[in-house]
Amino acid sequence: MDAETVLHGGHHVVVTAVELVGVVVITAGVAWAALRFVVDGLRYRDAAVFTRIRLTLGRFLTLGLEFQLAADILRTALSPTFAQIGQLGAIAAIRTVLNYVLRREIEQEQRQIGEPRNLG
Repeated sequence: MDAETVLHGGHHVVVTAVELVGVVVITAGVAWAALRFVVDGLRYRDAAVFTRIRLTLGRFLTLGLEFQLAADILRTALSPTFAQIGQLGAIAAIRTVLNYVLRREIEQEQRQIGEPRNLG
């Protein structure tokens, strides 16, 4: 086995691992939000409870999207073609817009419920 084959195989493993972390983060966020909705949301039926659930889910989604973007960047890191670079640019733009919208929504809802800002 030559060095290039090993490098590409290792690269594929790293990309897959980073993608998997993103999927796990998003899945954990969805599971947490669903559980909180069933336990607290249906019990209290208060807008502030729903807002807190949405805020936390938004944070999980934002973090998961960052891992997915990192995987896309890693995927094109080894000898990218112009088509791959263009595709990465489009994916990065879409995910950046999604993150921006999520962050604005989180900040707006934090102001509504009086939660302190902590988005970095």
